[in-house]
Amino acid sequence: MKFIKLFFLILSTIYSSYIYSTTKLTLITEDFRPPLNMLVNDKITGMSTEIMQELMRREKIEYTLDIYPWARGVNMTQKQNNTALFSTTRTPEREKLFKWVGPLVANNWVFFAKKGSTIKIISLEDAKKHVVGVYNEDAVTEYLLKNGFERNKNLDVSTNDQQNALKLEAGRIDLWASGSTLGPWIVKTAKSGKITELFTFNKTDLYAAFNLGTSDELIKKLNSTLKKMKQDSTVEKIYAKYRTP
Repeated sequence: MKFIKLFFLILSTIYSSYIYSTTKLTLITEDFRPPLNMLVNDKITGMSTEIMQELMRREKIEYTLDIYPWARGVNMTQKQNNTALFSTTRTPEREKLFKWVGPLVANNWVFFAKKGSTIKIISLEDAKKHVVGVYNEDAVTEYLLKNGFERNKNLDVSTNDQQNALKLEAGRIDLWASGSTLGPWIVKTAKSGKITELFTFNKTDLYAAFNLGTSDELIKKLNSTLKKMKQDSTVEKIYAKYRTP
């Protein structure tokens, strides 16, 4: 009996290894989310990108890595098997739409103002009195809409976050709602003016969102390997490379 159990355990391990080795993943990300995922000198890089690449390397998984606009990336990931989108905020509304690997990075949501602004924010209600820049189909936008903000009233929706940095500098919006990690990097790449962080309105983590058809075994294995990467300080070393703009 013990021999039979051992035989099936070995067979299962070999089969799982075969499945992983023959699985080819399509990884999708977007530009304009520095330092998480960004395009630098025609190379896709960033914190989350390096974490995903190391995950693929350790599991010996063949993959492609492409950049698409966020809304298109979400659509592709929902429709195409063995496809993953990162960096993605894991929200209750999205929970059943994907399978999740992470968290990759912490990224609290905050309101930024132009440096020198006299605006004071201590609650979401305070922010509703001002025009807030967000971008299309982002989790931050979904969250603010759910909490009483309105398009074309106190929400100004752009196609990407870099536009919001420029709008804030030009005075076209009063506040900019984005990630605490993202904001300073986006300002740097957009070459806009300095910003001030006013108020944290939600604490969040970012994940890789996989198509629902992806193997549960693969998701479990990737999460296990990510945990080991955190334990052996690989993830912390990647963070350190991007911590200061």
